Amino acid sequence: MPAKKPVPSRAAWSRMKLFAMDVDGVLTDGTVLISSDGTEAKRFSILDGLGLSLLRHTGFPLAWISGRASGATTARAIELKIPHLIQGRIDKLTALTELATKLGLTLDQCVYMGDDVIDVPALRAAGIGVSVPGAMPEALAAASYVTRRPAGLGAVREICNHLFAAQQKKNSG
Repeated sequence: MPAKKPVPSRAAWSRMKLFAMDVDGVLTDGTVLISSDGTEAKRFSILDGLGLSLLRHTGFPLAWISGRASGATTARAIELKIPHLIQGRIDKLTALTELATKLGLTLDQCVYMGDDVIDVPALRAAGIGVSVPGAMPEALAAASYVTRRPAGLGAVREICNHLFAAQQKKNSG
């Protein structure tokens, strides 16, 4: 069980301007099913999808950065209208940096959520680095926060809720 890390403050969440995340092991439980004809399937949580949709409707930028290129990921990103889908990128930090620069942001304005060793540089560089309880030890150590919910079962929604609450507070006050 990973050591508990405190939830970042509402002020920290309110400084965030981009929510970027890995896909497999974050938005999914990491299972990839491949049939004998090569058809791929993944399981995505409705909780996470609704959280991303609600956050997107506030105008908050979202990005998926995956080391794998996947038709299932593409289909889910299209369904949820994820504006920035980057696939087949092992160097997550470079991908995050390029996207942040394109959006006129600095890395300290980004939330990055990942679960494995290829996510560690982005987790360390982001303003808030988030991992999931079942992540690799290196990712857990690099994250500033570890979700209570597991990957593929509401972990992304947990972060959406923090960002959504911070955005509401910022817009009302």
